[in-house]
Amino acid sequence: MITLSGIIGSGKSSLTEILAQELGTKAYYEPVKDNPVLPIFYKGNEIAAKKRAQGDKDATNPYAYLLQTFFLNRRFAMIKAAMAEDNNILDRSIYEDEIFMKMNTEMGNATEVEYDIYKSLLNNMMEELPFAAHKKSPDLMITIKVSYETMIKRIEKRGRDYEQIKTDPSLVDYYHRLLKHYDTWMKEYDASPLLIIDGDKYDFVANMADRVTVLEQIEHKLVELGNLSHDHLLNLKTKHSELLA
Repeated sequence: MITLSGIIGSGKSSLTEILAQELGTKAYYEPVKDNPVLPIFYKGNEIAAKKRAQGDKDATNPYAYLLQTFFLNRRFAMIKAAMAEDNNILDRSIYEDEIFMKMNTEMGNATEVEYDIYKSLLNNMMEELPFAAHKKSPDLMITIKVSYETMIKRIEKRGRDYEQIKTDPSLVDYYHRLLKHYDTWMKEYDASPLLIIDGDKYDFVANMADRVTVLEQIEHKLVELGNLSHDHLLNLKTKHSELLA
């Protein structure tokens, strides 16, 4: 089982789809379109930031805790389903979930009490995961690391209004904070082997040569971990040569 991680707009869903097609596996995607909380969460952040700027130091986003428990529930169900079978790929991992709640607490969008309750819930879920999913952790975690500039370009390209810094200038600070938290998370993650892909250097969506380079980085890592045979790797390399011909 492979899990993808990375900041908003890093290309997790795109790489998940590419990998699933490459390896002939099932892809699990985190639902966004049917998330009723996400748009109002972004609006709540904007309102809370304005209130704090006006002197209300205790102003919080009433939807921060709701959003994170919504995501946590979805991710737990998704990883259980994926871990119950072999050869699956998830476009988001439960292992990075705490980043968002921690950051929202630091920013004042959530309270320390909400954060403590959230952490307790997350820890209880993680303790149950090996029993519920018959597996302790992913075989490989892939993180797509991108700069602020790359992230913003991709966010603008996909066009979700509530994610745009032009619509909500407070997101500039939010996104910069999130990048710093992901840098720390990558250094501290130890639940499984981790492979970091340079999302600034490689455009694996539009550039076929870049796509092949990224795929081969992942596949060599899978061979190293014993999750992919050398024969399978050679077959994939032949396929790559045909794509680039």
